[in-house]
This record gives sequence, C-alpha cells and structure tokens, in this order.
Amino acid sequence: MGGLSSCLTYYQLNLQFERAFEQGRIEEADRLLSSNKKMKRKRELVLYNLNKGTTLSLLGNYDSSNVYFENAYRMADEYHINYGNEALALLTNPNMTEYRLENNEVLMNLYYKALNYLKLGDKEAALVECKRLNIKINQLSDKYKSDKKFKRDAFIHLLMGLIYDANYDYNNAFIAYRNAYEIYSDDYAKLFGMAAPDQLKQDLIRTAYQTGFKQDAQRYEKQFGIKYKPLPKGTGDVIFLWHNGLGPIKSEWSINFNIVRGQGGQVFFANEQMGFSFPFFLEEQDKDKSNGLAAMEFIRVAFPKYVERPLVFGQASLSANNQTFNLQLLEDVNAVSLRCLQDRMLFEMGKSLLRMGLKKLSEYQLRKKNDGVGAAIGAFNALTEKADTRNWQTVPHSIYYARVTLPKGPQKVTFSAQSRRGGQPFTHEFNFNVPDNGMIFHTHQNLDFVPVNLYR
Repeated sequence: MGGLSSCLTYYQLNLQFERAFEQGRIEEADRLLSSNKKMKRKRELVLYNLNKGTTLSLLGNYDSSNVYFENAYRMADEYHINYGNEALALLTNPNMTEYRLENNEVLMNLYYKALNYLKLGDKEAALVECKRLNIKINQLSDKYKSDKKFKRDAFIHLLMGLIYDANYDYNNAFIAYRNAYEIYSDDYAKLFGMAAPDQLKQDLIRTAYQTGFKQDAQRYEKQFGIKYKPLPKGTGDVIFLWHNGLGPIKSEWSINFNIVRGQGGQVFFANEQMGFSFPFFLEEQDKDKSNGLAAMEFIRVAFPKYVERPLVFGQASLSANNQTFNLQLLEDVNAVSLRCLQDRMLFEMGKSLLRMGLKKLSEYQLRKKNDGVGAAIGAFNALTEKADTRNWQTVPHSIYYARVTLPKGPQKVTFSAQSRRGGQPFTHEFNFNVPDNGMIFHTHQNLDFVPVNLYR
C-alpha cells in the first residue's frame, strides 16, 4: 500500500525519466525506463509500452519500437475492468486501477506504429494500421453523438490519405483526404479554431483528378481558388512531419463541495460558485448515514487536469531546390488532449464524488464507534484523496507537415524553425534520396518547451 501514501503526480514519480527525455537524452531516458520497475507495474504497463515505443522510435529502432506499440494497442483493445481494483479505488483513489488510454492516445499509438512502418519502407504494414485506425475512428464516432464532443480526428484521416497515396491507391486516398477536409472545416474549426491545411486542399484536387472524379476536382478548384498542376516527371515527394514540443502532463485540482441534505434519502454535493450539484442517494432506511453526511459541512474532491508545456517554436519552413515550403499545422495534440478530458469531466466529477462520499460514510460510521479510529480513517481518506494524473507524456505538443516535391535522387533539405520570442532561427540540414514517382516519410522532433510549473 506504499503507493497510497504518495501525493506525487505521475510526472513527479518518474521525474528522472521525464527530465532525460525533455532534455533530449533519449538513450539515457530509454535506459531509465527499462530499469524502472514501478513504471512496469501492471496498472501502468500500457504507458510503459507507449513510452518505450517512443524512445526506441526516436533512436531509429523502428522494428523494436513497434513491438512495444503493438503491446500497448493490444492492452488497450483488450482492456477489462478489474472489479477488485475498482473497489479499492473507491476507498482510496483511481491510481489503484489499470490505466485506460484516452481516446486520442489510442489513435496516436497507431499513428506512431504506421509511421515506423513507413520509415522501414513497409507500406503494406502501414496500410494495416490504416484499417485499424479506421475501426477506432468509427468506434469513437459511435461512442459520442454530440457535435460538441471530440469524436472525429481530421489528422488521422489525413494520415490515412498519405499512406494510401504512397501505395498509389488514389481512390481511397481521395476519400480519406475528403473526410479530413470535412472534419477540419466542421469539427476542428468549431472545437479548436483550426482550418484545413493548404497542402490538403491541393492533395484533394490532385487525387480527384487521378481517380477520374473530374467534376469533384473542378468544384474543389473553384472552391479553394487553386488550379491543379500535374507534377513533372522524374520527381518524388518527401513527406516531412515536424513534432513540435511536448504534449501536456496531467496534474490535479480540487473543489470544495457543500453537503446539503434533500428528501427521500438524497444528499447533494453542491458548489454554488461553479454551478455544480450532484446527488448522492441513500436508501430511505439509511437516514442515519444521510444525517451523518449532512452533518459534515463540506468535502474536498480532487480531479485531473492538464498542464500545457508551451511551445518555443511558433512556425517552421523547409528550403530545397530554390523553393520554400511552409510546415502547416496538422494536429494540436495539446488542444485535443484538453478536449478529450473536458468531454468526460462531468463523468469524472460524479465518479470522484461517489468515491469521496463512500469514504466519508465509512469515516462517520467508525467515528460513532471509536472517535480515535474514525479520526485516523479521516486522515487516511484525506491523504489518499488524489486524482488520476497518468497520461502519455512523450507525445508532441503539435504536429506539422509539408509535402516537398523534388527531382529524384540525392537532395538536401534545410529545416528552419522560428522562436516565438524572435531571434535567430534554429536550422538543421537533412539529406534525402528522393524516389522517382514515390514518397518517403521523415519526422523531426523538437523537444523544446517554455518552462512552466509542472507541479501545480
């Protein structure tokens, strides 16, 4: 039960690993991860696999990386509730249960896995991950009916389009690009204030022509104000994906609720300032318990929250063959993470209040028999009142991309990122062997973020 006494967040508990990763010491981070027995506990094992997959991918060990990403996928797909641990969590806190991935974490896992296959040149395996992604996206859409919830991922549809495109399957590429454009225009514009990337519009028009959908292509040309220009022969594409910064970490916050007794055995947890009121129902014959809860003036309940790690770099571009290509925002992982948590916050509050209500009932019953024991239970309850602060903390803050069309053969590409604070840009040169009428995929990760209080 040693874990119960800790008031540290998941980030703080794994600080050595987190710091090594943030500072770009990836080999050291990988070793720390492998030697950390606590991170391999069953209830955090899915996160261990995701972090291990991430470090190995950054180190270029794509095959090994995918072993861990596949482990994480299967664990998430086969997740089942352990009722013993759930009961223990009601008496302590949710960290005693096996971690269940957030919806966007499930999709990001498959994104990384598909990307690894593309870097290995295994486009067929990447297509398999495409199909898995499509299944998960459909499950997400079926789960949430409200248009105000995050239920469709434009970025994942665009990724599927790129993978179909790389396999010369222009019909499915067109469908995926069209889905991505519609989601950017409808969902992302409302939820995140994001517009569809210009490159996506060009790819949508191109694949419409390549598929023979001339009317669709001409309609999009008119809508976007873009005229399609066939690519010259003897060229190929570099799909450059920029992973900018680091995603948010989960922390916690707490709310005080007044306890108000209602009728018919109901007790309400209320916070007038925030407009919250949650019923806690007890059977009519349990008036003693109801009175016991009502006798307590208020309770403090902990909830999870995300803390953003703000970006250092605001924009970036690529220069090659006397051309400049701006990297365009594909996915604001930080914003999507915040939205996923926000979408289920009322559920989290209800679950947390149930947990605290049961704790307080046990404390009240024991105080009646032995005030000293009851006081000890009260102290234990306060000590173990903690939100679930676990999440996948090695994902990027945001993902950008550019399609760089270049003559086949060896080519030099210069990456340039501009700090939000101005000053000299950060630059790095890459060398690619561009395939004739083909596509290669490359990712570049900048781990930099503006220092913030990650313990708040």
